Amino acid sequence: MEAGELNTVEIKLPDGFKIRAEMMVRPEDLVKGMKFRPSLEPNRGMLFMHSKEGSYAHWMYEVLIPLDMIWMDRNRRIVQVVHHAPPCPGPKEQCLSYGGQYPAIYILEVAAGTAARHGLKPGVQLDF
Repeated sequence: MEAGELNTVEIKLPDGFKIRAEMMVRPEDLVKGMKFRPSLEPNRGMLFMHSKEGSYAHWMYEVLIPLDMIWMDRNRRIVQVVHHAPPCPGPKEQCLSYGGQYPAIYILEVAAGTAARHGLKPGVQLDF
């Protein structure tokens, strides 16, 4: 495994497509997320892993690229998808939060369009 692959997990989608996702577990990583990143490859993502199920909205403040956000329960079953959340460089007051309407423990952020392209919707289970 290359140095750039440390702290990543492979997520296999139902259609066989694989995403290499950075794992976000520490509180400071959960807060930072995708902030300030200029791009995201189609086969890359970020997996937020919380210690317990809860309602976790994601804020797009200082995120520079559009994202699809996928919330999953403890069984890795999708409970909510937000397509094409727009970037919001600021000011803070103009940036929206998304999701969090259903209990989740994992949130996967991927490049905008990925969820629709691979049929990701509530009820679908991901493998990681």
